[in-house]
Amino acid sequence: MHAITIPEPGGPEALVWAEVPDPVPGEGEVLVDVVASAVNRADVLQRQGFYDPPPGASPYPGLECSGRVSALGPGVTGWAVGDEVCALLAGGGYAEKVAVPAGQLLPVPKGLDLVRAAALPEVTATVWSNVFMVAHLRPAETLLVHGGSSGIGTMAIQLAKAVGARVAVTAGSPDKLARCAELGADILIDYREQDFVEEIRETTAGAGADVILDLMGAKYLDRNVQALAVNGRLAIIGLQGGAKGELNLGMLLNKRAAVTATSLRGRPLAEKAAIVAAVREHVWPLIEEGVVKPVVDRTVPMPDAAEGHRVMESSSHIGKVLLQPPAAA
Repeated sequence: MHAITIPEPGGPEALVWAEVPDPVPGEGEVLVDVVASAVNRADVLQRQGFYDPPPGASPYPGLECSGRVSALGPGVTGWAVGDEVCALLAGGGYAEKVAVPAGQLLPVPKGLDLVRAAALPEVTATVWSNVFMVAHLRPAETLLVHGGSSGIGTMAIQLAKAVGARVAVTAGSPDKLARCAELGADILIDYREQDFVEEIRETTAGAGADVILDLMGAKYLDRNVQALAVNGRLAIIGLQGGAKGELNLGMLLNKRAAVTATSLRGRPLAEKAAIVAAVREHVWPLIEEGVVKPVVDRTVPMPDAAEGHRVMESSSHIGKVLLQPPAAA
């Protein structure tokens, strides 16, 4: 098969479409013929040499895919050759084939085409596990989403609205904020022109945000705590603004607030399977009802994955950037 390899870390040009050995499904795994994958920030970090795959994972980038089951490993039940699926991966999605633990497979939601299904696994698992399983967002609460026009952001808006929450977003342009509004965002904050702490206080009558989903890390840490409501929960899922920041514990104590930080890729298989099962139970029905949908900016041929990375790094996209192998196009 062919896959995107990274012979040496570097810029987008470091991504090389090359012939590699076919993966073989092990105990509890299935082999999927990939129809599409998607670009995530973690893939960019891996390409740059800053985010190695977990032990035992595929060396190729790609944290999600959609495709068709082509073989079953020992001990797999509940799936059959030919099933159309999408999958959460620890790596290997930028390829024509990938071996996947069966617990990380999801059926393609009814009414959704197979290519677009590749936009779902990473964002739904990230948002559901952090906003709902960890931060316990409830109806009528306010969720602040940083990067509202990103793949994560567009999914967080829709899921929060589906459960009856109020949603505030930050984004860097009027066009991106307009797209967030179309998806249901109630409070639109241009982070280039506005202070999100002041805007959240003003739009919540001083109460603050009950839950904040943050991709920035250190750069926003202090201001996020300022923006939290009493009993608020800050969920950090990215470090685009740095890994080390100063935390005002006094303010945190006074607000009886909580700060959590999670990553998905390196979790044990059992934890990933539990998250995927929860997504199938709670999110898949919303997608099949048309309440929630993946937002796809564009689809790029997989051999040209460098172009997908350039789009990701420019932050010019809204939603997900997909990659499609030549044979699947």
